[in-house]
Amino acid sequence: MSYSTEPVSATNPTRNRKKKGPSVAMILLTWVLLIGIGTVSALIYSNHLKNSMMDQLDAKWQSQTAVMKADYSKQLTALSKEVKGLQSKVDTFNELLTFTKDNTSKKTDNSNKLYSQLKEVKQQLATLQKKMDLLK
Repeated sequence: MSYSTEPVSATNPTRNRKKKGPSVAMILLTWVLLIGIGTVSALIYSNHLKNSMMDQLDAKWQSQTAVMKADYSKQLTALSKEVKGLQSKVDTFNELLTFTKDNTSKKTDNSNKLYSQLKEVKQQLATLQKKMDLLK
């Protein structure tokens, strides 16, 4: 067996200079992408919530408006009936007043009573008319 007299060099095999882990640029790029995706997702979700809330409020307002319109119509119909009833009373009093005025002598005080009754009815009619105008 022959042994060589040359010194054996203890050389390590040359290592690859490449890193085995991901590079810093890739990590930063990944973080930037994740933050961007999170931000965009949050914006989309907040817009969705806002639109959903607006739709719910709109539906609620529409239903409340419909209820108010129905109530308003009912009150207006009732007031119209009252005004018609009072108008017929006023017409009746006018006819009665005209009849009594034609048939009374100067000694009776019945015409003054009818005038005062007519005045009261006209005041009630005016009050109802104001209520109807307020409802309009």
